[in-house]
Amino acid sequence: MTWTSAVPVEKLRRDGAAVAKVGGKQLALFLADGKIFACNNRCPHEGYPLREGTVNGDCVLTCNWHGWKFDLKTGDNLFQGDRLRLYPTRLENGTVMVDITDPPPAEQQARAIDHLRTAFDDHEYDRIAREVARLVKAGGDPARAVVAAIHWSHDRLRFGMTHAYAGAEGWLRLHDRRKNETERALVSIVEPIAYIAWECLREPAYPFETESAKFDRADFAAAIEAQDESKAVAMLRGAIDAGAGFAGLERPLTAAALNHYADFGHSLIYLGHVGRLAARLGPEVELPLLLALVRSLVNASREDLIPEFRQYRKMLEAWPAHPANGLAPPAEHFRGHSIVKTMELVIAAARTAAPAALHTSLFGAAAAELLHFDTRVQRRTDNKVQENVGWLDFTHPITFGNALRRLCHKNPEFWPAGLLQMACFLGRSAPFVDRHTAQDGWHLPGLPSMASRAIDRIFDHGEPDYIHSVHLLKTYLAAEEEIQAGLPPATTSVMLAAINRYLHEPPKRRHIRRVAHQALEFVALED
Repeated sequence: MTWTSAVPVEKLRRDGAAVAKVGGKQLALFLADGKIFACNNRCPHEGYPLREGTVNGDCVLTCNWHGWKFDLKTGDNLFQGDRLRLYPTRLENGTVMVDITDPPPAEQQARAIDHLRTAFDDHEYDRIAREVARLVKAGGDPARAVVAAIHWSHDRLRFGMTHAYAGAEGWLRLHDRRKNETERALVSIVEPIAYIAWECLREPAYPFETESAKFDRADFAAAIEAQDESKAVAMLRGAIDAGAGFAGLERPLTAAALNHYADFGHSLIYLGHVGRLAARLGPEVELPLLLALVRSLVNASREDLIPEFRQYRKMLEAWPAHPANGLAPPAEHFRGHSIVKTMELVIAAARTAAPAALHTSLFGAAAAELLHFDTRVQRRTDNKVQENVGWLDFTHPITFGNALRRLCHKNPEFWPAGLLQMACFLGRSAPFVDRHTAQDGWHLPGLPSMASRAIDRIFDHGEPDYIHSVHLLKTYLAAEEEIQAGLPPATTSVMLAAINRYLHEPPKRRHIRRVAHQALEFVALED
């Protein structure tokens, strides 16, 4: 213990409270109910001086700025917020002595994680930030907080994995690049934890199947196709028990993700992020991440079963039996057509073009569509439901295309399904593109210029909705990675301009009149 003199006891008896600077700490001291209490002088809410607070006969200290109340006997926050740190006191020769010894780092880290859980469950962003900062100050690995958030949440996501986990992987990538930039390093841990907290706020646990069954690839695929979560999860557990890990499950999971044009591409996008997140955080998160992923695969919408995309399965069956190795048509060849026509063009090109070359052309077309999105569409109030299109719809082909290239580099048998789904993206976006308005003002000289703008925007995005901030992050990272992988100069130029425009032309976030218009239209027709 480190006992240090604080104030003469007579001062406390006279004034009831005092402030003392002890060993670099500013403490507030109170005499209440015949006992002497010492605590941090800064209120853990917003930092106002607790010396100016009020203590009642029950030794409850009230901060008079916002009314937060603390039990001076225990440090408990009576509002369930941050606890108040207390320090042992004793009298020695008429002087109040205070022990300012800090707990061991391991204890401080454990306490930060414990308190983080309370902030997490209430989705209190500022408290989450403070607890992560305390974890880091105590020498802890901030990634531990992300691991904890995954364990606290994975069974509270009713329909499985969401953008919150996918975004966590991207934020951790930025953290590892920026870990020496204190503020940005903290942002890149707090943002994913807070998003995960938001996704499961006030949600109960939705328990997973606990039994284990022998993994069989065909049976696993059939269980997901039949939307039989219990069977799929049992086989997932069996694979994990047998030591498979993510690497051993990546191929059957990719097959399940691409078995349908599913959930606007989320299935494959999420799969790519799960693999990276598991690699970054280690085996401790593999099972919870895979459980959430399988649940999302089971629940994914299957858009190839609706009329617009119903030709997808037929087109996939018509894919050339033998892969070609020639050049692909330019990106412009695949723009401006219907969904079916775009798929037909891709099938025709696949007879001579190498899959990777075809991917480059389709990715270039997706970049051009992003650059030329007609933002008047998102401002309209008389849209039909199927015309509710915004920036996010145009970012998915970019993140999907990035995930597809990475996964097909290891498992090239999935090129046909993935390339046809890229065609579906292009066909569905074609009606919402303004091909006649030049967007030359958005072009940038190179990737460093885009990176600088993007990082500034992402780390201080100001977006009220996590869904928009996470798309900024994931779209930028996908574009950056594709450029670094070797996009042709012309495609790189378009991609840079597209990302620059997307970063700086904000989406319309609420559609009040549109919702009213569509509600009236729906109700008028429902009988």
